[in-house]
Amino acid sequence: MLLSSLRKKTSFFFQGNEKFRRFFIGNFFLLCFSSSLCRAESELSLEPLPVSEEMILFQEIPSVYSASKYEQKLTEAPSSVTIITADEIKKYGYLNFAEILRSVRGFHITYDRNYHYLGVRGFGLPGDYNTRILLLIDGHRINDAIYEQAPIGTDFPIDIDLIERIEIIRGPGSSLYGTNAFFAVINVITRQGRGFKGVEVSGTAGSFETYKTRVSYGEKFPNGLEMLLSGSYYSSEGDDRLFFREFDNPENNNGIAEDLDNDRFKNFFSSLSFHDWTLQFNYHQREKVVPTAPYDTRFNERFFTSDERGWVDLKYERLFDEQWNFLARFNYNFYDYNDDYYANGLPETVKTSDDVDSQWLQGELQLTKTLLEKHKGTVGFDYRYSIQQDQRTFNHVREERFPGIKREILDDKHDTQYWAVYFQDEYAITDYLTLNAGVRFDYFYTFGTSVSPRTALIYSPFTKTTFKFVYGRAFRAPNAYELYYSDGTSQMSSSHLDPETIDTYEIIYEQYFGKHFRGTLVGFYNSIDDLIALRTDPENGLLVFDNIDRVRAKGIETEMEAKWDSGFEGRASYTIQETEDEMTGEILVNSPKHLAKFNVIIPLIGRKLFFGGEEQYTSRRKTLSRRSAEDFFVTNVTLYGRNIFKTLEVSGGIFNLFNKEYEDPGGEEHPLDVIEQDGRIFRIKVTYAF
Repeated sequence: MLLSSLRKKTSFFFQGNEKFRRFFIGNFFLLCFSSSLCRAESELSLEPLPVSEEMILFQEIPSVYSASKYEQKLTEAPSSVTIITADEIKKYGYLNFAEILRSVRGFHITYDRNYHYLGVRGFGLPGDYNTRILLLIDGHRINDAIYEQAPIGTDFPIDIDLIERIEIIRGPGSSLYGTNAFFAVINVITRQGRGFKGVEVSGTAGSFETYKTRVSYGEKFPNGLEMLLSGSYYSSEGDDRLFFREFDNPENNNGIAEDLDNDRFKNFFSSLSFHDWTLQFNYHQREKVVPTAPYDTRFNERFFTSDERGWVDLKYERLFDEQWNFLARFNYNFYDYNDDYYANGLPETVKTSDDVDSQWLQGELQLTKTLLEKHKGTVGFDYRYSIQQDQRTFNHVREERFPGIKREILDDKHDTQYWAVYFQDEYAITDYLTLNAGVRFDYFYTFGTSVSPRTALIYSPFTKTTFKFVYGRAFRAPNAYELYYSDGTSQMSSSHLDPETIDTYEIIYEQYFGKHFRGTLVGFYNSIDDLIALRTDPENGLLVFDNIDRVRAKGIETEMEAKWDSGFEGRASYTIQETEDEMTGEILVNSPKHLAKFNVIIPLIGRKLFFGGEEQYTSRRKTLSRRSAEDFFVTNVTLYGRNIFKTLEVSGGIFNLFNKEYEDPGGEEHPLDVIEQDGRIFRIKVTYAF
């Protein structure tokens, strides 16, 4: 009956796409068949299997914090939410944050051999630095003060082994979080010191001479002090021979980039908690060699980018008289960027460098209280002062007889600030009907004010049935790079930019089927105005950022999840979407119409050995040259064992199992229309806690 109902609701998605229909229905049958095997295995066992503490069972509806800035049930959140746990991260063998996000419903990842970019609901312009996603770590804003970039690849600032859970809040979040909370808010919640109970070491080795090591120490002491200290180092030589057809001539080594895919990072993270106080410190530094010759650089010559970021965050949170929840936080942040390359048209002794230096302070106050038993109100204040926003570009002679000679191309220095107040009320109209409404007022010294409302009507006629009707408006403020960057030869600064805005309409249906299944069906419509993009100035022929585009997007997302006490779990999702430029009627670049994901975890030996498998499908995407990056399937498999010898954990995985050749669309900075992605990758990881 359940399968019949699902097929009726989704049959129209697959009309005209037989390959897709077989994929989705076949994976659903596999999910049901595997769950039956696991249930039978559990029933034949002589002893009841224990339930993992990390597992979120459907008998108890999980809670989420980030949707409203306080704990509430998933069914009460004014948005469509996905939660990824540390247990899933281990069992699927993920190495970086982008791999985790790639598995999420409605998300797609693009990699240009330098940074990873996240596409959401059909919008994923290559090279946009993830500026329309707000990334938080324990509620602390990570997007930087120059590009407003959300780092999700090897530039992600903490080791993923320190993640306790990830909360992904879809839709506009500016009513609480302000700029960048455009398509989604992603909050990464870290592990606590008590979860380590001493020293934990981990080592990973994989293809392309990839290695990662981590040492962590965590403990909670009798006096209430809780401590976590962790350091990591990562190194990968990358693919030593990458072929790019655009450079296939003898002058450019016949299109082969040799030993130019190296990647390195190191980070340190610490957290100290004592009663209501929490102090966090983080430092992350990453260097990547880029083989694609972007920005008109010489092919097969070393071009590296370096990202360095960190923060110190002090937070105080306390519940007074079991009625008033008060939160205050203050933090210092920095982000530096540097690159070094040989540009075409310049002598071989001359190198070009870009230097970015930024520092900023952030503060937040928030008060939440339940009023008259039916209202839960939140009021807050945000402030950010960017002390330093420096962008420099210069040519310099790299020759011993001419040391230190530089020619400045850009030397721009700014400092900016903004402040905001926000209000939200959760009003229980009846036992079955809730209204969640909020608004935020932002004032930026660069362009003025922005108002961001969000309203959600949540109807739960039955305990396990929920309908959500959501409207929200979000914005993205123009960043320092878009406003001030000017090299005098190819790009000039913008005299005025307005913020981008998005109006989102969503209908969300969430249904629990018995104790083990949960289904989600979402319909959405997005209207984006004043989209910031590069255009050519007719007077001087230089590129300049301007508010020139309007974009409309619509789509439907479906997902079915299943979990059993035995340790079996799985999920299957499908998204159909269409995102187009309203002015031209054309589909946007790097916008797949179809996305499908299938994930399954199967316990093989009790609760000690698990099989993790995923299948991911991405349909074809248009490139900047109006060609297409072809559709592809990717299969990943992992074996994960825990408590093999006391606290020993071992996992081994094969990613892109069938060695599928596929490509991602390139951004405007690349001379490549499409960029080759990695084939089959092997990986093994060992973790031991003392």
